[in-house]
Amino acid sequence: MKLKGKNAIVTGAGSGMGLAMANLFSSEGAKLILGDWNQQRLDKVVSDIKAKGGEAIGIHGNIADKAIAESLVEKSIEAYGKLDILCNNAGIMDYMQGIDEVTDEIWNKVLEINLFGPMYATRKAVPFMKKNKGGSIINTVSTAGLHGGAAGVAYTTSKHGLIGLTRNTAWFYAKEGIRCNAICPGGTATNIADTMPKDKLSAFGSQRAGVFGGIIPAFLQPLDIANLALFLASDDSKNINGAIINADAGWGAA
Repeated sequence: MKLKGKNAIVTGAGSGMGLAMANLFSSEGAKLILGDWNQQRLDKVVSDIKAKGGEAIGIHGNIADKAIAESLVEKSIEAYGKLDILCNNAGIMDYMQGIDEVTDEIWNKVLEINLFGPMYATRKAVPFMKKNKGGSIINTVSTAGLHGGAAGVAYTTSKHGLIGLTRNTAWFYAKEGIRCNAICPGGTATNIADTMPKDKLSAFGSQRAGVFGGIIPAFLQPLDIANLALFLASDDSKNINGAIINADAGWGAA
């Protein structure tokens, strides 16, 4: 088992990539603290993991709430005495608005969940990882963290910012044994589209993003991303730090 004796936090664990990470990490021996804002989905993943003999604790709430983000780390220390792995996976899309259309409401909402939430959790986690003389932080970014054409301005900005958070954390704490890496998924079969109400989507922005989306080579499955996260969480990647890894079927090579 690649994660035996380790414990991990996974945000957005109720569905999609986070759910795949939670199940895979558990099958590899990790004890889990799982976060999600959907209570029903969170309860189900925790129950399913326990039914298979794994250990998991659910924390319900919005990662944009600093108290919720910090409570994930606090619960890990309380329940397991340490924190080995932090997967900042939770995220939402914007409404494909460009800078001349974006509202303060959607700008703030997207950045608070996609960037502030990971910052709160990472800030809380690093001191405990320093005491533990190491840890692995994995940020789920996006193709939109590397390119300007995949989404609206709020989502794109949040994901570019998350890459900056990844690289800075990796460099600053490398000598403390703390690694921080980012996965940039391309199109992946998740329910993130549920955060994009069709009646609120920008027609102009959707058309512009559609040009970039039109050249996507293939869609991935959540387990494809979870397998990469497992590698970054495990000792197999002990010398990989500050990496920004495309997982997009070659989309970014265009």
